[in-house]
Amino acid sequence: MVGSHPDKKIVSLQELGQQAQRYREEGFHVVLCHGTFDLLHPGHIRHLTKAREFGDRLLVTITADRFVNKGPGRPVFPGALRAESLAALAVVDGVAIVEDVTAIPAIQTIRPKVYAKGSDYVDAKDDISGNIRREQAEVHGVGGEVRFTDGITFSSSRLINQYLDVFTPETQAYLNDFKSIYNEKKLIESVQSLSSKKVLVFGEAIIDEYCLTTPLGLTGKSNTSLACRYIETEQYAGGSLAVANHLAGFVNQVGLITGVGRDERQNSFMKNALAENIEEHFFHFETAPTLLKRRFVDADITKLFEVYYQDPNPTSPQLEADICQWIADHAGSYDAVVVADYGNGLISPAMVAAISKHARFMAVNTQINSGNHCHHVIHRYPRADFISLNECEVRLATHNRHAPMERLARDIGHRLSARWIAVTRGMKGAMMLDIASGKTYDAPPLSTRVVDRVGAGDAFLSLAGLCLAGDLPPDVALFIGSVAAAIDVQIVCNRESIHPVTLFKYVSTLMK
Repeated sequence: MVGSHPDKKIVSLQELGQQAQRYREEGFHVVLCHGTFDLLHPGHIRHLTKAREFGDRLLVTITADRFVNKGPGRPVFPGALRAESLAALAVVDGVAIVEDVTAIPAIQTIRPKVYAKGSDYVDAKDDISGNIRREQAEVHGVGGEVRFTDGITFSSSRLINQYLDVFTPETQAYLNDFKSIYNEKKLIESVQSLSSKKVLVFGEAIIDEYCLTTPLGLTGKSNTSLACRYIETEQYAGGSLAVANHLAGFVNQVGLITGVGRDERQNSFMKNALAENIEEHFFHFETAPTLLKRRFVDADITKLFEVYYQDPNPTSPQLEADICQWIADHAGSYDAVVVADYGNGLISPAMVAAISKHARFMAVNTQINSGNHCHHVIHRYPRADFISLNECEVRLATHNRHAPMERLARDIGHRLSARWIAVTRGMKGAMMLDIASGKTYDAPPLSTRVVDRVGAGDAFLSLAGLCLAGDLPPDVALFIGSVAAAIDVQIVCNRESIHPVTLFKYVSTLMK
């Protein structure tokens, strides 16, 4: 491949492995570099040139688009263009795209003599993903060594943020102000320090089901009915299950109390979908099923039709008494309680009273959805420390269509003696009101791409609530909650939870 046309240098990972084997048979030492290489800059050129000096042939692998989780609008350039840019360099002998978040498949396939990384990876503990340790172990396992290049380093994320207009002027101004107050490393460490918190999640378990279809058009005998071709179905653990999973990545102990039906197959699915550090307490309805929301969607995740499988009154007197007793016995042992109240019948007034009485710190969302017919409001709770609502939920609770949102939110906060209330506003971002100080913090949307909004409010509630329960400043809670929501809108429904590595990488990119 030496001196070959750039297009011929770009091959599959398997072919690159075969190429590496031929080099070894010819007596050449193979060097491997791996990365995103989203914006090829002088730091990359120096790194690759130095890496080539570690051996005789240099092979480069890049992370496939769908595994690049560095932040909004990333990657800026698709994999094919990133590969083309690298292949145009004379020091590079071959390029492949890796369908993984790490370089491990590339290391296993290429078996390099030297795996070269930049000087910013010398101290493995500085890598928030932890991947460098795994990659080092894999390199040693194939008989290679890890070496580090030195020289001036450049941040692709900083260059992209500054020169490629990834953000709107409003978002860039917000990030500049936030960065002037908070240090990236200390901010991440403050979130990591919350791991010792013990958090209880209380609310309805939901099985979200997406039926993927291809619309065929209107049916032959109707000008209003849409016909679709069914493709496949995927199920996700939603509702309080999703909230618990979001929190499980950030704290060591999560409790979950919820009501479920008696379908063992569904119950097994829900238990298997929960993170290992979640201690679930499933209370079984006598006759009602677990709430199942079946959504029919097209390839763009556009919702075509939705069906609820539920009993709107699932709770019996005995079940109510059992849950209230459990709350009285155990809720006070948790540092914080996150109440995800979807208004579908599980949480009775007696349960509201019990959790309000016994929770040491309580974060609450009362969601408006098709299943509660717009009669479900935050005022059913006598108190809360942190309230998270969207604009519609605030206006319904105050029966006010036109007054300024900040004033209405503040009225709700005073009524529930809350310390903070957040209002999520979709493409307008979010605001956080500090009721005691009277301060209001605003954050613009931190995502440039929306795949599916289902679950974004749960992600915001989970992470913002955890930050406030851990005594982090309200503007930090707003920022972290907004980052979590920005990540979540890029995920189909509750297919994945917010993972610390993903969140911290996103934070790091925003603060470059």
